[in-house]
Amino acid sequence: MQIALSGSSGFLGRHLERRLEDAGHVVRRLVRTADARDGIVWNPEAGGLDPAALSGIDAVVHLAGEPIAQRWTRERKRRIRESRVRGTETIARAMVGARDRPRVLLSGSAVGIYGDRGDEVLDERSGRGKDFLAAVATEWERATDPARDVGVRVVQLRTGLVLAEDGGALAKMLPLFRAGVGGPIGTGRQWMSWITREDFVRAVLFLLGAEEAAGPVNVVGPHPARNAEFARLLGRALHRPAVLPVPAVALRLAFGEMAQSTLLASQRALPRRLGELGFQFRFPLLADGLAFELGRTV
Repeated sequence: MQIALSGSSGFLGRHLERRLEDAGHVVRRLVRTADARDGIVWNPEAGGLDPAALSGIDAVVHLAGEPIAQRWTRERKRRIRESRVRGTETIARAMVGARDRPRVLLSGSAVGIYGDRGDEVLDERSGRGKDFLAAVATEWERATDPARDVGVRVVQLRTGLVLAEDGGALAKMLPLFRAGVGGPIGTGRQWMSWITREDFVRAVLFLLGAEEAAGPVNVVGPHPARNAEFARLLGRALHRPAVLPVPAVALRLAFGEMAQSTLLASQRALPRRLGELGFQFRFPLLADGLAFELGRTV
């Protein structure tokens, strides 16, 4: 397949690009400058993407977006929203205008669309939350509508915490845990919906070829963990104690609204749709997933 990929410089995109090429696909990266080899130039802020550049492309995987893990100012919230919504709109509209348009669009989303839901078990049929991230994810998914309306098979990748040693939230946790001063966040009772980067990439490859896959798909492992259990297993994988709690009030003072909506929020999301489609996780258990991503023996 000829696959256009946005977000190829991120910790997910880099890994996904290699695996797509290893599988025999040709990857065309969506880039901001014309000097990139085999790149497709776009300007998501301005809505700039020539539909002709997508002609003959079989599928688009769209992962680009402003990082969430930062203190939210008004300007940063604007960038978080617009990088996702306007970027997705730009791709969807270019697909509509392409003469020989792509047949598939896999577009990023997040389990944050459900909001803070405590112990409630969530799947793709569950209602949406009302906080900032839920509102952004709702607009993000709706931005794919133009492509869906012309017959493109659209999958929204509602992703949870992706485990990788060299990126994402886990990479930010590791220095503290390796120093022996990691531990539960807040009460530690909030649910974390996680997936290894290995299984995330495998799920994307699977969904590219699953013709019956369309609409939202929770790209998370089958066994979400409470934060305290996650901390315990991470400490065990690193052979370090993990008993020092991080008070919720300290996180709110340091990160404001972002802490409440991400670090302290609870989403107990399950991969119902992936199960129905027949996807098999390589690492369904958190202990095994952490060991693999940290280079330990499983």
